[in-house]
Amino acid sequence: MDLKDSLQVSAAGLKAQGTRVRIIAENVANSESTAITPNGDPYRRKTVTFRDVMDRSSGVSTVRVDKVGTDKSEFGLKYDPSNPGANAQGYVKTPNVKPLIEMMDLKQAQRSFEANVSVIDTSKSMIQRTIDLLR
Repeated sequence: MDLKDSLQVSAAGLKAQGTRVRIIAENVANSESTAITPNGDPYRRKTVTFRDVMDRSSGVSTVRVDKVGTDKSEFGLKYDPSNPGANAQGYVKTPNVKPLIEMMDLKQAQRSFEANVSVIDTSKSMIQRTIDLLR
């Protein structure tokens, strides 16, 4: 693998983790939303899955976002009879977003993002050193 390939792999990783961070931010932003109609469903947590993609021109395997799906776990219930989305018993469905899990996912995405930036910085440095040697 040459330096151009390492830049390509890291750039694909940055793009994939950027998508993951945006989905996590959306989940956190909607973690307190409720249904607006009785027995309606609130926001459903989104998930990101990745896949390996082989770049046939360079022979390098990179990561891509495979799909943005939804978490099928159960919604929570909160007693709030004054809410317009409350059912006949006064309960409102709450999103299946758990902020602690989202924060841990965000931390993992951040670390992966930082690792990819580090690879890019190292590759740039190696390219610059090679150019300096050729002068």
